[in-house]
Amino acid sequence: MAKVCWPYFDPEYENFSNRMNPPRVSVDNDSCHDCTLIKVDSVNKPGILLEVVQILTDLDFTITKAYISSDGGWFMDVFHVTDQQGKKITDNKTIDIIEKALGPKSQSTQGVKNWPSKQVGVHSVGDHTAIELIGRDRPGLLSEISAVLANLHFNVVAAEVWTHNRRIACVLYVSDATNPAEDDPNRLSLMEEQLNNILRGCDGEKVSRTSFSMGFTHMDRRLHQMLFADRDYESYGVARDVNCTSSFRPKITIERCEEKGYSVVSVRCKDRAKLMFDIVCTLTDMQYVVFHATVSSDGPYASQEYFVRHMDGCTLDTEGEKERVIQCIEAAIRRRVSEGVSLELCAKDRVGLLSEVTRILRENGLTVCRAGVSTRGEQALNVFYVRDASGNPVDMKTIEALRKEIGKTMMVDVKRVPNNAKAPETRGWAKTSFFFGNLLERFLT
Repeated sequence: MAKVCWPYFDPEYENFSNRMNPPRVSVDNDSCHDCTLIKVDSVNKPGILLEVVQILTDLDFTITKAYISSDGGWFMDVFHVTDQQGKKITDNKTIDIIEKALGPKSQSTQGVKNWPSKQVGVHSVGDHTAIELIGRDRPGLLSEISAVLANLHFNVVAAEVWTHNRRIACVLYVSDATNPAEDDPNRLSLMEEQLNNILRGCDGEKVSRTSFSMGFTHMDRRLHQMLFADRDYESYGVARDVNCTSSFRPKITIERCEEKGYSVVSVRCKDRAKLMFDIVCTLTDMQYVVFHATVSSDGPYASQEYFVRHMDGCTLDTEGEKERVIQCIEAAIRRRVSEGVSLELCAKDRVGLLSEVTRILRENGLTVCRAGVSTRGEQALNVFYVRDASGNPVDMKTIEALRKEIGKTMMVDVKRVPNNAKAPETRGWAKTSFFFGNLLERFLT
């Protein structure tokens, strides 16, 4: 068994090394005719790959290819990226953000959490209270959660909801409409009690829980951590999501590279936005270090290969270890997958808006598979991926009736999410990111 441990880094030496060898980032639009090359050279440190991929993902870039090398004391990355329309990154402001976020000004000792330009579904969350919920999923649960918040006069300014393998995980940023300047501990305690009662209502096999925190959390990263800790990857072969087809199932293999003492994790699956982030996030949270990697897209499919060792220097040698890593990566890939229909709704932000929309969805027999809530100024943009109560695709007659009902008070766009394409089809509008798109721009004009 190969065992190569991370060397000890004195904190002061690391800071000195960063000052002597600051990160270098270059944005190259000349070498490739159809994409932008972003090259990052930096002193190596644990977690740096996830930090870089997280920044590129938060900027809504599509990573078409990537070459990673971080064996030894130096980290070298090359990413081939495009914007959401498949074009090069030519905007000077965006290029400046990339250079500040990844270059010498990035304050690498603090990482991405101090990057002020970072957007996670909302332009600024400030000091809002972050609520984390994990429990067993059931039809109408999101409606019940949002109704509790509305009844207590808490406004949801940003949120993301994932469901997977009969579990639900939510991260919500809320503000107290009765006293925006200060959070009342008694009201927060009452909210926690009511939310826990809802989550316990249908949960006999696992403990549901609610937690609160002030300040900033990265939604996608946190949702992965919550579901991983909840062991949503277990019994995956038995309790498959009803909307998953065998043709989509990722092909994941783990082999041993005897020459260099690595385990090679190979993934081939349908390509989609944020795929690399989801895989790297999971490997990092499982305490695996990526030393080399190659990522490429071939039409609607993606191939990714990671040369890894555990943080203790060990490789994956037992079948049990390999099976667990395969299950966790497959779960990470599928958590964000939503086939069927998505609804994008834009309206003036107010207390109870999320409760009203989710109530209407429930009354029309729809269940939410995944959802995102964002706020831009006074406007709220909500995105829901929905299926019927049995988990089957939604009848378009139901969607049209829903559009007429909701469309009286807000702007609605319906998109069909195909099961064999890289991104959702649009109906006359440009392809947009998950949170900020042309729907909001059209609403504001």
